[in-house]
Amino acid sequence: MCVGEKIKNYLKSKGITQTHISEKTGIALPKLNLALNGNRRLTFEEYEIICGVLGVRVDMFLEAKYPKALGEDSKAN
Repeated sequence: MCVGEKIKNYLKSKGITQTHISEKTGIALPKLNLALNGNRRLTFEEYEIICGVLGVRVDMFLEAKYPKALGEDSKAN
């Protein structure tokens, strides 16, 4: 699940509308909607602003990613 979808689920669980977040952050509603539906990436600045408006830590919707082992994706020649 992408960060936008996690934020969308959080908003739904708290009864917060995307319109409210759009108004408080200054992020246009269509742009926000695309991001929360996984069709556009949020910039880090947008993400920080959303977290600020929600009053949550910036790490709330993030998970660590680890590099794949060397050669895991490469095909042998």
